[in-house]
Formats: sequence, C-alpha cells, structure tokens
Amino acid sequence: MMDSVLDKVKTSRKARQAQNDVKPWIRWFARFGYFSKGSVYILIGVLSMLAAAGVGGKTTDSSGAFASVASKPFGEVLLWIVGVGLIGYVCWRLIQTFWDPENKGNSLKGIGARIGYLISGIIYGGLALKAFKVAMHAGSSGDSKQTWTAKLMSQPFGVWMVGIIGVIIIGFGVKQMIRGYREEFTKRFKTSEMSSHELRVGKKIGKIGLIARGITFAIIGYFLIQTALTTDTDKVIGLDGALAKIAQQPFGQFMLGAVAIGLFLYGVFQLLKGKNRHMGLY
Repeated sequence: MMDSVLDKVKTSRKARQAQNDVKPWIRWFARFGYFSKGSVYILIGVLSMLAAAGVGGKTTDSSGAFASVASKPFGEVLLWIVGVGLIGYVCWRLIQTFWDPENKGNSLKGIGARIGYLISGIIYGGLALKAFKVAMHAGSSGDSKQTWTAKLMSQPFGVWMVGIIGVIIIGFGVKQMIRGYREEFTKRFKTSEMSSHELRVGKKIGKIGLIARGITFAIIGYFLIQTALTTDTDKVIGLDGALAKIAQQPFGQFMLGAVAIGLFLYGVFQLLKGKNRHMGLY
C-alpha cells in the first residue's frame, strides 16, 4: 500500500516537472551554449599552457583564442558554430533572468542573482559577437577594454563607478573560489542520473576550475581598482592581462601553468555542466 502511494507521488511529481519543464529547443540551446562556453575556456587554457611553456606566443585571451582557431582549416566555420552556441547560452541567461526557472524569487538576494544572470548574458553576448567578427575578419582595432574604461571615467562619478566595478569583480572571483571549494555547483546537477565516477570526477574538475577562474577575475578586479585610483587606463587588463601578470611573478611560469590547467578544467567542467545541469522550470 505504502509503495503504491509513493509511486503515485513520484508519478505526480514527474508529471508536474514535465509540465513545468522549459521547451526542448530551449534546453538544447542552453546545453549547446554551455558546450560553447566550455570550448572557449579550453582554448584559452591550452594557449595559456603553451605560453607558460614558452611556445605559441602570448595569445591567451578570447580574441587570441578565436584568432588561433580562425587560422586553422575550417576554423571560421568552427567560430560560427561557437558563436551560435554562445548565443544559446545568452538565451538561457535571459530565461534565468526574466522567467526565473530556478525560483530565485523577488527578494533582494533573488533579484541580485537574476541581475547577475543578465550581466553574464551581456558579457557572453559580447563574446559571441567577437567570435562572429573574427570569423568575418571584422575585428575592431584598438584596446576595447581601455576605450570603455576611459569613456566611463570621463563621466560624472565615473572613477567611482570603475572602482565599484572592480570591487564587484573581485567579489565575483572570491565567490567563484568559495563555490569551487565548497563544491556548491553540484546542487544544480542531475546527480541521480550521473554515475558515481562521473560525479566524483565532476566535483574535482569543477573545484579546480572554479578556483582558477576566481583567481583570474580577482586579479582583473584589482587592476580595475588601480585604474580608478590612478586614473591611468593603461592599467586596465582583461583575462589575457591577468594571466600575463601571473607570469611576471616569481615562479610565474609555473603559476601560469597551474592557472592555465585550472581554466582548461573549467572548460571541461562547463561541458559536464551542459550535459548534467537541471534545465527545468521548477
């Protein structure tokens, strides 16, 4: 009798979940987006490892990774695929922002999380645009990071805004490191559908990858604060600059190699995330 009741509850729960599930094409776009995001970080990780070993130059940021791909046979086609995949990831971020599939709610914390999703969507939208531009040989000249920072700092209270952005980025980096250390990312995995080996490997890869990514973002935020304090836009750095700063430290090549491996593993983690993440409207 008890088993029959439990079966009915499970059946009802599955039916309710199926009813509230996002459309299959949206799930497909989201998973494809995670795969594309993972591919970008894997490329950056590989190029950074080559740079640490003194091979392949210093093209360690997304532009360098995309340019490296574009120079290969069928590379431009691959960039179009990556760009479309990232657009899928952006669509998923917008769904998280406006449809709230993870029930973040309208509390201060929930709204903050959803704003974070929106910012993430904008950032990866820019990354997708960059992939398309490189694929079409339409990459812009000049340092875009310095350009937007200089424009922002020329506005009233712009210096303060740049400093606050730097603090937020450092906070994001620290949060990434904490999430990685505590293995909080497993809460969003369909663990019941993963083998014990896959879950164990996923935890290790996710932990190392998130910590490495958190370190690089914290460095980027630190130099944004330095930019605000000195009003010197030459101090603005992106992911490539953060990795270069690591390489300049004592034993920097070893440190860069370690962070590069972490970023590579973060990319692999995104592939696992795309395969195993919950995508339903719960």
